[in-house]
Order: sequence, then structure tokens, then C-alpha cells
Amino acid sequence: MDIKWLVLDVDGVLTNGHLIYTSHGEEIKEFHVKDGLGLTAARSCGIKLAIITARVSPMVERRATELHFDALQMGEGNKTNALRTLCEQEQIDLSQVAYMGDDLNDLGSLQLAGLAIAPANAAAEVKSVADYVTTAEGGAGAVREAVEYILKEQNMWSQVVETYKQEAHMQGQ
Repeated sequence: MDIKWLVLDVDGVLTNGHLIYTSHGEEIKEFHVKDGLGLTAARSCGIKLAIITARVSPMVERRATELHFDALQMGEGNKTNALRTLCEQEQIDLSQVAYMGDDLNDLGSLQLAGLAIAPANAAAEVKSVADYVTTAEGGAGAVREAVEYILKEQNMWSQVVETYKQEAHMQGQ
């Protein structure tokens, strides 16, 4: 396995998929902090991050900025074409892409990617094409679990753990 990019759907992957609206019509999304730490670990190991989502959301843009995503494609009705375009623009081989999605509109991208990942609560059709299905549900640490799986397969996870151990040791002095 030689994953260089992790491409994620948002609703049902980075979030639990619930759409919450305030009385003023504002949308609310909830992100899991463990997913954020996992994505930071992936970046520290040289894996680039991208989001491809059908919806347009300022909260997604903010989260992508906070976590230093390399690419953000919102409003993409055809995620398969969006993934192809991203790979062409960034000169990425599809075999080096891990794609994580949860529903039928992710099927094309999952089938193109070198590593297809689905959260535990993904649609049955998605799980059937996934190379790896997390035990965690979308929005509840599934992305962190996926990152950990990738980094362990690429013999990088122990490096991540050691970095955090060293930080703890340095702070204790």
C-alpha cells in the first residue's frame, strides 16, 4: 500500500450525517476531535488531505482550513468526476488515493480509488465495495480509525505515537 492522498466525503464520514438547522435557517455540523487528530497525524506523515462533497458549507470550509486540507471541492454533484479532476490537477495516481465515503453517491469514487474505506454505518452497497470498513460510525471517530489503519499498513503509526510520547516527555521536563 502506498497511499499519498486521503479523500473524504463529509456528511456521514466527517460528521454523523445529521443536518441540523437553527430557527434562523443556519446549518450546524458536528465534527469529532479524534478525527482531527488522526488527520493531523496523516499530514505529519506526508499524506495529503482532500474533501469532495456535494453540499456547500461554511463549517466544512472552516474545518478544512483548521486542519490544513490540501484540496476542498464543495458543491460536487458528481464526486467520481471530481476525484478524477483532482487526480489530474495534482498528478495523483488513483492507486495512491484512499477514498472514504458512506452512501451511493460515493460508489464511483470508492471503485476508482486504490483504497476504498467506509464507516460502520455506511450503506450496504458501499460496504460491499470497501476494502476496509471501520468499526466506528461516521462522525464518531471513523476517520481517525481509517487514518490509523493506513498508517499502520504503511509502517508509520509507531512514528506518530513516538512523536506524541516525546512531546509529553519534553513537556514534563
